[in-house]
Amino acid sequence: MTLKAAENTDPSPSQETTKLFDSWLAADGPVALRLRQKLLPVEADESGRGVIFPPTYADIGYNIDTLADGTRVAMIDTVGSQANRLEPIFKSTGKDAEGNELNALASLVPQVEIILHQAAGKKGNKKQEGGGGHIEKRSLLDLAHRSADAVVLASPTLKGAVEDAFMALRNCGNAALLAAIAPTSLVFGVWDSRGGTGEKRPRLVRSIIRAWDVEVLHSAAQFNSVWKALSEEQQQELEKEAKARKIKLSVKGFKDAPATFRTDKNQFVNGAPNPEARVLGGVLAKGVIERDVTINLVALRGIRGKDADETTEVQKYLLGLALLAATADLELFLREVCLLRYANDDTWTEVPRRGEPDKVTLPKQDQLVAYAMAAALPFKAKWPDGLKKDDKPVLEHEFNLAEAKKLLAKKDDNAQAEAQE
Repeated sequence: MTLKAAENTDPSPSQETTKLFDSWLAADGPVALRLRQKLLPVEADESGRGVIFPPTYADIGYNIDTLADGTRVAMIDTVGSQANRLEPIFKSTGKDAEGNELNALASLVPQVEIILHQAAGKKGNKKQEGGGGHIEKRSLLDLAHRSADAVVLASPTLKGAVEDAFMALRNCGNAALLAAIAPTSLVFGVWDSRGGTGEKRPRLVRSIIRAWDVEVLHSAAQFNSVWKALSEEQQQELEKEAKARKIKLSVKGFKDAPATFRTDKNQFVNGAPNPEARVLGGVLAKGVIERDVTINLVALRGIRGKDADETTEVQKYLLGLALLAATADLELFLREVCLLRYANDDTWTEVPRRGEPDKVTLPKQDQLVAYAMAAALPFKAKWPDGLKKDDKPVLEHEFNLAEAKKLLAKKDDNAQAEAQE
C-alpha cells in the first residue's frame, strides 16, 4: 500500500485526535485496541462461501485445528506472514521531481538499505558507480528478522549503531536509539538472538487470518506427454537412459504422470486410498474468514526513552506507526487461489482491564497520517542515529562476507533456540 500526501490540508492532527490517542497512552488506558475484519473470497457465492487455498507446511499439509465441538479452523495467514506483509507499507516507492516521497508513509521511517553485492559493469571486472553493473540490495523493511537480521550484523557500518541500540534497550530500557534506526522493529517485534544482548521485544501490532468451519477439498491432475507419439525405438532408448541415470521419465516430462497423491504420505492404507495422502485442493470456508488485528497498548506503554519527555515522544511515534499498520488496506492476494477482499464491516474496540470491550471509531486516515507525521519529527533529526558522513545521514550499508563468516563461526545459544522454535 502506498499513500500520497494530501494537498492543501492542515498537517497537524486535530485536538480530538490527540486527546483520544493520549487517553490510550495514559497509565489507566485500555490494554489493547482490536480490529475484526470479515474477508470474502473473490469467487464467493451469494452466501459468502468460497474455496481458498491455505498455506501448506511440511509433514502436515494445511494447518487445521479441530475444536471440541467439531468445528475445523484453518490458518490462512500467520502472524509472522502478516507482519512481513505490513512492514513494507513504510517502504519508499520513489520520489517526485521535487524529491518528495511518492508514498507518504515512507517519510515516517528511515529508509535504511543494505547493499548485498554489486555486479561488474560491462567494460570489465571493476565494480564502479555508473559502470552498468547491477546493485543487489535489500531494504531493512524487507528483512525477515528486521534490525536483528544476520545481514545487519554482517554490515560493519550499521552493526555498531544497532548493537548500541539493543544494548540501551537491555541495560536501560531505552528504546529511542532503536526507534531512530529501525522503528518498525519495535512495532512488529524483534529478537536480538544473534547479537550480544538476546533482547526480545513483543509485537505492538499482531495480525492473523483464520477461516472457520472449513471442509478440506482435494485435487487431481493428469499430465499427458508426447510419449505415445514417440517411436518404439525412441521409447526404448529413453527408458534405457533413464534407468542408467536412476530417474523417472515422468519427472523430465517424457512420460505421462498423474498428480493424485502426495509423495510424502502412504498412498494406501489397508488396501484403500488414503485420504490424508490426496493432493490438497484448498478448503471450502462455510463459516467466516476473519482477520484479527490487535494493538498491544500495555507493551507500548512499557517502552521508554532516556527520560520522561523522550518516553512520551517514542510512545507517540510508535503508536502512530502501529495505527497506520493496523488500518492499512493490504492487497489480500495471499497466494495462488487465495485472493480475498474486505467485506467492509470493520469493527474496532477498546479492550479495558475489566468489563466488556467498547466500540470505538478511529479518526480518518488523514488524521492518522497527520498524527504520525507530527510524532515522527523528534526522530527525523536522528535518522539514522550516529551514522553520518559529511553531516548527512548514511542510509546505505554494505554487506561484508568476512563479517558473515565470523557469524558462522560464533556459537550462539539464542540463535539455536530460535531455529528450533
